[in-house]
Amino acid sequence: MFVGHNSNNLSTIKSKTLKRNWGVFMDPIRLGVNIDHVATLRNARGGSFPDPIEAAKIAKKSGADGITAHLREDRRHIKDDDINRLVNEVDLPLNFEMAATKEMLNIASIFKPHSACIVPEKREEITTEGGLDVVGQSDRLREICNELTNMGSRVSLFIEADEAQIMAAAELGVPVIEIHAGAYSDSNPEDSFAELDKIKNGIKIATNIGLECHVGHGLNYQNVEKIAELRDVAELNIGHFLIAEAVFSGLGNSVKRMRELIDNARVQQE
Repeated sequence: MFVGHNSNNLSTIKSKTLKRNWGVFMDPIRLGVNIDHVATLRNARGGSFPDPIEAAKIAKKSGADGITAHLREDRRHIKDDDINRLVNEVDLPLNFEMAATKEMLNIASIFKPHSACIVPEKREEITTEGGLDVVGQSDRLREICNELTNMGSRVSLFIEADEAQIMAAAELGVPVIEIHAGAYSDSNPEDSFAELDKIKNGIKIATNIGLECHVGHGLNYQNVEKIAELRDVAELNIGHFLIAEAVFSGLGNSVKRMRELIDNARVQQE
């Protein structure tokens, strides 16, 4: 949720679009780079290298509009000091992914991140396995969302593209949802169209009731363009693929390539 940043990217994109003179430019899409797995690599051996804050700075130079980091309960990758340094050393807005717990709410109150995305979290999972159950946890989530809003963070809920969950999120008064793209990203070619349709339908429902829509989880070079082509997607948050691709091509190159793909997808061919 990186509103108001990276206007230079927008100017460059518009200029390129005018030079092509063959398409119509849609609203720009923001790219949030998740640097969690730079910290995973660091923690595998201990010490301070590779530094996720340096990764965030490279991402900024390469076209990112913001940085996403998930401070998990077990601190398996991002640590508390990483959040402190991201807030104080990186001139990009921080999207603080957090579980709906009192501990994380207290940490958010200290750092006051630009935005806070509430995600489900289970200790035994390898990565986030699905969306929040907003319907079943509305009372607890309402209190946390209100406190985050009052401290100045823009709140989003990480949910499935399910009408009941979308309506429940809207009822809580949050401005943004982030749709979990895991089923789409993991699907085979035969099923991907159906999964994409689910995302499209969810975005349509959410947009019609005034919610801003973001998408994340599992996006890569092969599947991102179909998501970026969706007019009402305002932001993509991408992490694991970019960090993994960086092993072969370098982080700057992987972010630049993703930036190019999603920007080009915003040009509708006539």
